[in-house]
Amino acid sequence: MPRLRSFSVTTFNLYNLNEPGLRIYRDADGWSEAEYRRKIAWSRRLVRALDADVFGFQELWHKDSLKEILDISALSDYEPLAPDDATGKKIVCAAAVRREILASDPEWITAFPPHVVEALRSEGRSEEVEVQQTGPIAIKIDTFSRPVLCFQIQPHEDKEPISVYVAHFKSRSPTEIRDEDWYDADKHSGIAKPVGYFLSSARREAEATALKAIIDAQIRKTDTPVIVLGDLNDTSDTSTLNILTGQPNYLRPNSQGGSDVDLYAVDVMEDVGAQGPVDPTYLFRGKPGILDHILVSQELYPNSRRRVWTFDRREVLNDHINETQKGKDGQGDHGVVSATFSLD
Repeated sequence: MPRLRSFSVTTFNLYNLNEPGLRIYRDADGWSEAEYRRKIAWSRRLVRALDADVFGFQELWHKDSLKEILDISALSDYEPLAPDDATGKKIVCAAAVRREILASDPEWITAFPPHVVEALRSEGRSEEVEVQQTGPIAIKIDTFSRPVLCFQIQPHEDKEPISVYVAHFKSRSPTEIRDEDWYDADKHSGIAKPVGYFLSSARREAEATALKAIIDAQIRKTDTPVIVLGDLNDTSDTSTLNILTGQPNYLRPNSQGGSDVDLYAVDVMEDVGAQGPVDPTYLFRGKPGILDHILVSQELYPNSRRRVWTFDRREVLNDHINETQKGKDGQGDHGVVSATFSLD
């Protein structure tokens, strides 16, 4: 059984990694053989360089592509985790985990918890509407746009297993409404983009609510550690992240506390003591931001009275997020984020 004194985790968007010649969204031809080989080589170099114990992947289309990345002797101690139906027809969340610390079979969660669906669809009572001076709202989203991957790791045999969630929330691109039966260009063309942005945002927030409920049920009044690795497609100051983290209080050095149900973002933990801006993971129209997150429960938060592992450092590989060279040499379009934790 492992007795690691430290371990590291990484969240890694693979930028539409599919087998060559297979459709990617509206691109019927997908990657050429040469483009695919460059993508595999680039991804493999990063996996080797980071040498993390856990990699959480987003935008994988085909399970064979993940096996291809790991198919060298230097990476033979990783177990690839990808669903059986990852055969190039849709993107999935996946992972690569060192076998010695993998403590459970993987599970992919598609459906929202029933009590979340019930709450989102509630339109409220009329008297509440009068008091709040707002109309009723009902959200009919009941599944994750990409199933959330969940598994457990146990870096140290004497410590509680850690539950790891790999998530990829709805993109920031506006949802396309022009193909809907009700769409009328004369009436709706002027609002197609704002409505599309609203729908995408609403889905991300619904997904954050559902994942928060799943994690809350696991960590409330327990000492179960949790890590979330994800391209959540929103920054730390947005409603999506506020919902998922619970907006915990980040304590000053030498202060102690912690929240039983909230999650702490490693980029915020780094920012608290940083002398300058925290490294971004994405660039859109010249504006940098952090869309790729590592979130942890209080058992991995340095200022928590219940900490077992403590956050050491965050590392971001982001030299490749140049919009003019996007994907040219096989690289992705997101920064790759790692965090290291040590036994307290």
